[in-house]
Amino acid sequence: MARKRFTSEKIIQLLREVEIHLAQGLTVEQASRQIGVTVQTYYRWRKEFGGLSVAQAKKLKELEKENSRLKKLVADLSLDNAVLKDFAAGNS
Repeated sequence: MARKRFTSEKIIQLLREVEIHLAQGLTVEQASRQIGVTVQTYYRWRKEFGGLSVAQAKKLKELEKENSRLKKLVADLSLDNAVLKDFAAGNS
């Protein structure tokens, strides 16, 4: 898996920089080039982090991590349940 280059806090900071550059009259292409990302990356970041503050981004990251952990637990428990049902059906 590829390593992420920017943290969510850094992405929010860079998005604010782009907003400043756009207010100064630069195009999106010029502004994204100044922060060192492609236009596609800028639009993807804006879609994901556009209205978030740094605190909200940290909370979102924590919730995503917790959600991932819980999904793994559910998968493990479902597998255990299926094994127990198979075992119980074999003993009958």
